[in-house]
Amino acid sequence: MTAELPRAATRAPLVDPFARQITYLRISVTDRCDFRCTYCMSEHMTFLPKAEILSLEEIDRVASAFVERGVRKLRLTGGEPLVRRNIMSLIRTLSRHLDSGAMDELTLTTNGSQLSRFAGELADCGVKRINVSLDTLDPDKFKAVTRWGSLDKVLAGIDAARDAGLKVKINAVALKDVNEDEIDDLIRWSHGLGMDITFIETMPMGEIDFDRTDSYLPLSQLRARLSEHWTLSDIDYKTGGPARYVAVAETGGRIGFITPMTHNFCESCNRVRLTCTGTLYLCLGQDDAADLRSAVRASESDDLLHATIDEAVSRKPKGHDFIIDRQTSRPSVSRHMSVTGG
Repeated sequence: MTAELPRAATRAPLVDPFARQITYLRISVTDRCDFRCTYCMSEHMTFLPKAEILSLEEIDRVASAFVERGVRKLRLTGGEPLVRRNIMSLIRTLSRHLDSGAMDELTLTTNGSQLSRFAGELADCGVKRINVSLDTLDPDKFKAVTRWGSLDKVLAGIDAARDAGLKVKINAVALKDVNEDEIDDLIRWSHGLGMDITFIETMPMGEIDFDRTDSYLPLSQLRARLSEHWTLSDIDYKTGGPARYVAVAETGGRIGFITPMTHNFCESCNRVRLTCTGTLYLCLGQDDAADLRSAVRASESDDLLHATIDEAVSRKPKGHDFIIDRQTSRPSVSRHMSVTGG
């Protein structure tokens, strides 16, 4: 008698209409954050009620369904993922997919504020590397950008992560007239500690307290400036995300550029995003979505969940078209990045 195949073998990989296989799921585990970064959210945010938020068990169930369908990388985001109550229990539970070989990587993007508490446990759960969002090394400027954050606490968290053996990559949003005069210092600092750094263009997502055109800095301009005094060479290095990397001869480090505005990265998109409410977004800059929370709560079986995922992926759009200019005053999409998953 033939042995029954493992259940994972009965589910087909997820392939969108443009023959792109979905191998990367980003999960926003909470819309809450202990910072109020000016380009991300209003200082006086109204957060979602608990009943609308997926439980940790529901997040595990959805994530595991995606792993069953060929997703090899999970990234936990927020808001700030490490402020979610009992978040380490979810991370420890998800790590079973690393132990089984079903998944290649479990990682997260964090503002670093909670890393001193959790870095060691993250490493114990099989997390190998993390992204830390840090836009400035100036304490006063950091306070102005984050409104509520402490630079010393973040730097201590980065030290704790490195001491725990985690590989840290710095993510910095390039902001005109805010941190553009610090870009060289950020590169020297991060590369001096053996950390790569990625610069990101600000994105028109959600209503905030000021006009994004005031701070929008195209990375094409930034790279041109950097090339005047750094030796940059394009390389094929990839981490599974949308960044395009260059090597810096003078430091031996790498700089990534994420350019959703000036040069979108849609042709090779292997990603979908799950919000903390269970909404699956097929594209960062489009409103195509599916309600996975209803599918999870409607049945103890995962059949409806898989069917809903299949239907959603079958209409994943080819790409997005973000616009930031004086004539386009409203954001391209109304939801905040903290809801979508940064």
